[in-house]
Amino acid sequence: MVQGGAYLDDPLFWPVHLGSRLRGEDAQRAAFGADWDAAMELYRRLSAEHAWPVFSVPLRSGHTIYVVYRNFVDEGGVDYLIHQPAWSEAETLAVDDGHFMGPGMAWTELLSAARQPGVEGTADADARLLLLFPTLGDARLPADAAVALTTALAALTLIEEPVAVAKALLENQGQWAPARWRSAGGVWINDGTHSYRNPSNAFALPEERLLEISSALQGEAGHHFRREAE
Repeated sequence: MVQGGAYLDDPLFWPVHLGSRLRGEDAQRAAFGADWDAAMELYRRLSAEHAWPVFSVPLRSGHTIYVVYRNFVDEGGVDYLIHQPAWSEAETLAVDDGHFMGPGMAWTELLSAARQPGVEGTADADARLLLLFPTLGDARLPADAAVALTTALAALTLIEEPVAVAKALLENQGQWAPARWRSAGGVWINDGTHSYRNPSNAFALPEERLLEISSALQGEAGHHFRREAE
């Protein structure tokens, strides 16, 4: 694995990273424009078997979200993992590949994770938002969601119509269907049939992990997690 931080300064990295959400020729044309060939070359570097780019997004709680380009031959994809030092291994939030799993975050969690201050890893709020965007699956987006996404695209890319691309991205939230989220005893859960954060799924994360992850994504410091009323 290699640290992927150098890619964050390349304006083409972002449409490539978000590519699975850019469905249809119009969306891809708006995102890539005349840079299609250069974007495909960048994608080949990102997905090279010998180098797995990894990006880290530290959270206030001490947890870190890792975005890992998993470049196995014929089994490539992007894994979104969360870990903290006391855990024996990382937990999976979402998987972006042919055997997708997710969603991993609600919109409010995505925005909170993006805006948490970070010294190490990916620190810029716009970069954090776009880097984690593929975990999103939320059927109840706020009216201003497109504004935040448009601002990030305008700041980090050369996309000529960031408003149109933001709209396309929000209309195609992952390979899963947008899920409905709710708080159950302080645990944010959803009804997605492919989500690790739906307790109804046999493969769901344990309740204590779900609570800890919910608190971390919402920006709560330390390990004293607040329980909210449903």
